[in-house]
Amino acid sequence: MPNLPPLTALRAFEAAARHLSFAKAAAELSVTPAALSFQMKSLEAHLGAPVFRRLNRAVELTKAGRDLQPLVAQGFSILTEAWAAARRQQNQPALTVTAGPGFTAKWLAPRIYDFAEAHPETELRLVAAMNLLDFGRDDIDIAIRFGLGTDEGLVSVPFPQEWATPVMTPALAAKITSPEDLCKHVLIHDDSTLFLGGALGWARWFEAANLGTPPQGGPRFSGTDHALDMALEGRGVTMGRISITERLLQGGQLVAPFPLALRTKARYRFLCREGEEHRPSICSFRKWVFAALAPLEALEKGREFVDT
Repeated sequence: MPNLPPLTALRAFEAAARHLSFAKAAAELSVTPAALSFQMKSLEAHLGAPVFRRLNRAVELTKAGRDLQPLVAQGFSILTEAWAAARRQQNQPALTVTAGPGFTAKWLAPRIYDFAEAHPETELRLVAAMNLLDFGRDDIDIAIRFGLGTDEGLVSVPFPQEWATPVMTPALAAKITSPEDLCKHVLIHDDSTLFLGGALGWARWFEAANLGTPPQGGPRFSGTDHALDMALEGRGVTMGRISITERLLQGGQLVAPFPLALRTKARYRFLCREGEEHRPSICSFRKWVFAALAPLEALEKGREFVDT
């Protein structure tokens, strides 16, 4: 058997080759750039050739590095898959669930005690992430994602159709008695839906309400949770997506006084690997999620929907 370099050195190389950045690789692996650089020197010493060409503010692979990178990446992918498969075979009740920060903060986190109480045998780990985590590499059991994804290779169960409408505190709603009044108040922008081309934004709602162009300005947030937090403080009005605001509306912290709502084809989806949809812990979590979504239907009553 050939004298292989340390596994840590190969892992560091795989991450650095994928990012073409020592800093990003170090951050991913939770090590210092100096420690990662040491691993690279160890790898190159074992190989007897450099695998990176160091530039001023970047690195690039040498020919040896380019030859090494695809098979090392494949090797770690196989190791990750093998480890995940072995863990799943143990039928461990632990579940790792990933969702966006807004959904995690405003939907999952406030309800998680209910699931834990009903299923004390399942250890739940929530991972809030803007980027799409990989089921194999990141050891994810369930993902809840929003958008128009095709979800190839995954079991995908769609949530009820998503819609959005202006939401505000009851105190602010006492001052905003008509859609025209919105022009005199702070409009909070949720930029997390910009990838939909403004389908759930203020400009589209004002157009549908025949109000022309919304006033300029207003704070912008990259996350739904932060936009809702400002609205909850009574500092302005935001376009509330029903899947995330339902609990706040049912509890009376926010109100949605105007019937007009924008409806989009983009949805949240409940995702898991094909073949794992019947795992007892995944089945339990899916049933719990969709039971918790049942109250959404009641909030559609009296709405005037515009498809975007």
